[in-house]
Amino acid sequence: MTAETSQTLDRGLRVLKLLSDTDHGLTVTELSNKLGVNRTVVYRLLATLEQHALVRRDLGGRARVGLGVLRLGRQVHPLVREAALPALRSLAEDIGATAHLTLVDGTEALAVAVVEPTWTDYHVAYRAGFRHPLDRGAAGKAILAARQGALATDGFTLTHGELEAGASGAAAPLVGITGLEGSVGVVMLADSIPERVGPRVVDAAREVADALR
Repeated sequence: MTAETSQTLDRGLRVLKLLSDTDHGLTVTELSNKLGVNRTVVYRLLATLEQHALVRRDLGGRARVGLGVLRLGRQVHPLVREAALPALRSLAEDIGATAHLTLVDGTEALAVAVVEPTWTDYHVAYRAGFRHPLDRGAAGKAILAARQGALATDGFTLTHGELEAGASGAAAPLVGITGLEGSVGVVMLADSIPERVGPRVVDAAREVADALR
């Protein structure tokens, strides 16, 4: 800590980070041990965060991330989109297919940024805001594979006809970004994905991840 920082704010943010890393919540005692502060300090931090709906406590007293973080999260999408656009434009122009950045939103995959190629006669219409189940389409399946540690050694996922008849997709997950699950991919009207597309998608996902760190 330096003279320009707030110790209380720092602790509050650390509480949120600790809670975001667990699916089962944490008790006051567990938070106290992890933060290295006494229980009274933790109670005050949790009470303040609860007032802003950033933390909730269940009947058993375990603290969890609150729904208030969703409102903050909605403001993240424009920033993520802006950071990803250069890599998506390059990918779309190089491959000649619609490129997209997809993030997890609850149990769905949400396209938050889409770039269409400028030089092709036709391409798949794919719009920002498009949602689909995580277990359908290359974008969602790449995310699930990374989450489950089951990603193929080549680093990308291929699908055909799962979201749109006659369309094939390739996607690679964003790797190494704490608190953000997503993928970068392309969708094209083809029976199969050309061999060079998968590795190119992996490179684009790496570029986006670097831009977001």
